[in-house]
Amino acid sequence: MNIKPVSLALFLSLLLSMSAVSQDTHSQTPGKSQDRISREVRHEILMLPYYGVFDDIGYRVDGDTVTLVGAVVRPVLKSDAENAVKHIEGVDKVNNQIEILPPSSMDDRLRIALFRAIYQYPALQRYELGVQKPIRIIVKNGRVTLEGVVDSEGDKNLVGIRANSVPGTFGVTNNLQVEKS
Repeated sequence: MNIKPVSLALFLSLLLSMSAVSQDTHSQTPGKSQDRISREVRHEILMLPYYGVFDDIGYRVDGDTVTLVGAVVRPVLKSDAENAVKHIEGVDKVNNQIEILPPSSMDDRLRIALFRAIYQYPALQRYELGVQKPIRIIVKNGRVTLEGVVDSEGDKNLVGIRANSVPGTFGVTNNLQVEKS
């Protein structure tokens, strides 16, 4: 078979251009791109070294913009979350709306008491397993907000009752979601 160098070069360039078109159509699918970005944002948030049970970080992906929301105890966690997310491929802008909770020794004592009341109660101890706890305990000026996911409506109610029983709480907002089976 006698192939001329010009025709071989033309064939290779045609093959490369077809490959590039194929890659472009896959990478520009908005739904797939947003799903990938969403998965990576979630992963980056969960991998933050100081992200704990007393912090709650949520996010919203809108095209190439990621909006971070929630509340954290340590100021460094707010900037760490933004820095982790802005390096994700496809993210051009990060709108960081994470609230830094005010420092308070009373709130710190309340956090520990709430953790013990919820996670060390025998019927709820299974939620204590694992690195990332499914029930987030947010305390601001004595007011408690519960965020996260539990297995049943009964567990949601039990967590709310346990939180309300802790002395020093000025109010409990139970935003726990029940996981769908």
